[in-house]
Amino acid sequence: MQSIKSTQWLFDHLHSDSLCVIDCRFSLKDPSYGEKVYQENHIPGAVYFDLELDLSGPVKKHGGRHPLPNIQELVEKLENKGVSHQDTIIIYDDGDSSFAARCWWLLTYLGHRQVFLLDGGINAWRENDYPLTNKPSIKKKAKFIPFLQTDMLATYEEVKQRSQDQQAILIDSRTKERYLGIVEPLDRIGGHIPSALNYDWSEGLKNGRWKTLEEQKQRFDSLGSDDEVIVYCGSGVTATPNVLALMESGFKKVKLYAGSYSDWVSYPENPVVTTNKD
Repeated sequence: MQSIKSTQWLFDHLHSDSLCVIDCRFSLKDPSYGEKVYQENHIPGAVYFDLELDLSGPVKKHGGRHPLPNIQELVEKLENKGVSHQDTIIIYDDGDSSFAARCWWLLTYLGHRQVFLLDGGINAWRENDYPLTNKPSIKKKAKFIPFLQTDMLATYEEVKQRSQDQQAILIDSRTKERYLGIVEPLDRIGGHIPSALNYDWSEGLKNGRWKTLEEQKQRFDSLGSDDEVIVYCGSGVTATPNVLALMESGFKKVKLYAGSYSDWVSYPENPVVTTNKD
């Protein structure tokens, strides 16, 4: 997995001048959690980015629960925290990489090439007794020049059209229970976008670590790697590990529907499916 780096790799390169480490820990149940635990301890040199304050924009009538942030504002935050477009960037969280993968997707969307996830996150770092600190990371302001990869993003209109004409594969990254509409803890109605297939994002990892490239390819072996694929979840966060796994597996046309299911159902006229037709 070329987009994944081990804790050993990070430890060996931790003091490199061209390295930037980003901490993306977050809890949907407690939005203050990430900043709190970052201040308690973090990987030396890491700067903190918050899912809702930094990696998402304001919630509106449409756009989902975690709409994409204003790109210029995100670039300014990156620059103010010392993140350069020339840096090698390593991102971590303390869960199964979903928050880190959201940051990875955004930086890749901005055109950054050298951006990676830390396999196992801070939990794996701790298991190896690597150093932690509570000292704030103070970095000089950097220059970040974005080059938007617009082909990585699917619009609502595009998703609606592809759901009807099936000229792209729609992947729903949520649990099977939410995909089928058996449970829906967050959105106004359960189910999935018509024609979407279910590939639970968490099946790309085991015990917080990424499965091998061969295992990722096996997950998607029934799909055509030349086909266009549009990936969504509830709000554009847990879809991003699937985006990464698909891109690693050789799929060339992978897009994120950032608004995801929470955007889809914000339009009352949109149909949803609650039976598995696979």
